[in-house]
Amino acid sequence: MTEIQIRDLTAIDEFRQVVDLERAIWGYTDSADLVTVPVFTFTVHRGATLIGAFDPAGQMVGFAYAVVGMKDGKPMHWSHMTGVLPSHRGGLGYRLKLEQRWRALDRGIDLIEWTFDPMQTLNAHFNFAKLGGVAEEYAENFYGESTSALHRGTPTDRLVLSWHIDIPHVLRRLEQTPELRVRSQEVGEAPVANQTVMDGDWRTVKAVDLTIKKRRLWIEIPAGFTEMQQQAPERALQWRLHVRQMFQEYFAKGYRAVDFVLQREAGLGRYLLAKKD
Repeated sequence: MTEIQIRDLTAIDEFRQVVDLERAIWGYTDSADLVTVPVFTFTVHRGATLIGAFDPAGQMVGFAYAVVGMKDGKPMHWSHMTGVLPSHRGGLGYRLKLEQRWRALDRGIDLIEWTFDPMQTLNAHFNFAKLGGVAEEYAENFYGESTSALHRGTPTDRLVLSWHIDIPHVLRRLEQTPELRVRSQEVGEAPVANQTVMDGDWRTVKAVDLTIKKRRLWIEIPAGFTEMQQQAPERALQWRLHVRQMFQEYFAKGYRAVDFVLQREAGLGRYLLAKKD
């Protein structure tokens, strides 16, 4: 991946290439879902960061886009899109997020936020386990109906991820120190709020507990949600609404999502929720 060059994008021709990547990566069929060239032009002119990744032939193969926002009276960055062509995945998205982080720090920004689909196990693993983000806000059908093949079929519910880019927890995640993945016995023994089992080709919920009062708890999601949306849409919608209920219920009780564990062999992932201090 070292041959990939990453740099800021400032020219209209480069903005057009980003729009082409939006279509290629997410499969959008309606221009209403796209960030357009004029939007890139004026937002970059007034402080947005738009970073492109180029292969040795000079083709743009990935990008990251963040705009300036405000939260609790302080400036922050909202990362609207980070995408990489399938042919170049395997670390490039991580490099783009690190570049985004450095640009924010250079401007005195210490918070970057973005949304992601809570049903996508690989994204959850990336956002929590690798980057050290946390989430305490669940946005119901945030983008409305989408034309993307990756999102079509269920409401576009999202977790809002907060990446506090200069705190010790995040620095430890980025350094990936050996002791990082050693969890306390208390974490390992935390109750699972929604125990799941395999039912044919897909996982289903066996039991639900919305009354847990322990300091920590787990919420399970199935792997392969994109395929489930395509092959078993009714099951996918059930999962979407179930996970919505779980997060909304426990966020309202003062929990936040602080970690994610991917269990590939079992075909599932688990969010770790903890009571806020």
